Amino acid sequence: QVHLVESGGGLVQAGGSLRLSCAASGIIFSINHMAWYRQAPGKQRELVASMPSGGDTNYADSVKGRFTISRDNAAKTTYLQMNSLKPEDTAVYYCNAGVRMTVITSTRDYWGQGTQVTVFS
Repeated sequence: QVHLVESGGGLVQAGGSLRLSCAASGIIFSINHMAWYRQAPGKQRELVASMPSGGDTNYADSVKGRFTISRDNAAKTTYLQMNSLKPEDTAVYYCNAGVRMTVITSTRDYWGQGTQVTVFS
């Protein structure tokens, strides 16, 4: 079994910063991609940022220049540094990772439980 646990959400004033963390645990042979998604009330879940195991990062246009995704492979953790936050960034943020549990199994997507980020003006 694999678990992703997010932390770091909260309430912040517009222009402020938050740092989200997501730690993977369980039976893990390797982690391919790690990513952050978000879902605002009444909207579909959208990709915020992604980072493959070795390659370029990818960001939604709405967060480019403000958010930074990073990962610590040894700690099996990904981070999302969010600066210059805006009220429209308010959403539940979900961690996503592509995980291989053993050398013979295929990569499967796992999701965290989500963490609420609320930005007020």
